[in-house]
Amino acid sequence: MCKESKKSKTGMNLRIANSYELLEFLKAQNLLPPLDVKRFQTQKQACWWWPNALSFEVIIGAILVQNTRWEQVSSALESLKNCNLLDLESLGVIPLVSLQSLIQNVGFYRQKAERIQRLCQNILASFGDYESFCAQVSREWLLSQKGIGEETCDAILCYGLGREVMVADRYTYKLLRSYGYTLESYCDLQEWLECGITENYDKVCALYGFQIPLNLLFARFHGKIVEYCKQHKI
Repeated sequence: MCKESKKSKTGMNLRIANSYELLEFLKAQNLLPPLDVKRFQTQKQACWWWPNALSFEVIIGAILVQNTRWEQVSSALESLKNCNLLDLESLGVIPLVSLQSLIQNVGFYRQKAERIQRLCQNILASFGDYESFCAQVSREWLLSQKGIGEETCDAILCYGLGREVMVADRYTYKLLRSYGYTLESYCDLQEWLECGITENYDKVCALYGFQIPLNLLFARFHGKIVEYCKQHKI
């Protein structure tokens, strides 16, 4: 069972008892393009909220977006694409100064360039190729890489590799605080988010009208939290 946390009413007099109720509320706000079984079957990649989900691009984007606006990240990714550099091998050998130049519009670009290049080199050294990395990498391995913390790690696992992992971030923390929850650690936030969903999975499927996979559900849940917090300046 999930451990209970202190909760209180918001300014909208809405009480959220668990993460399923939060998901139900956020889904009613129409924050993301609607999802039904037909769209899931025909436009799988577009359903995930994160741009170009389930691709190598997510790994690079997850590092670039640290303390940076997504608009800047999108521009940097486009620069890498235009130079045909958005792959493990190319990023592993490009002169560091060239990589820094291509992503210089993002915050801490020198540091991020070094970390991206080292990560690509380590993936090749440990797994041989990107496909093997996707199949074999563990959360522990990712967290051992310089510059990858829990949020970045789980974004890669969820949006890049399609694992059943819920991302928790500062938006999650602020939103739950607004409902009176006092969950301080990343692990506590993540547990609260995942627990109410898994315990009410039948209700979730009824809410969506089909058996939505947990990995996609966690991705869209996180996306709804981010979009809601942005719209309401939480």
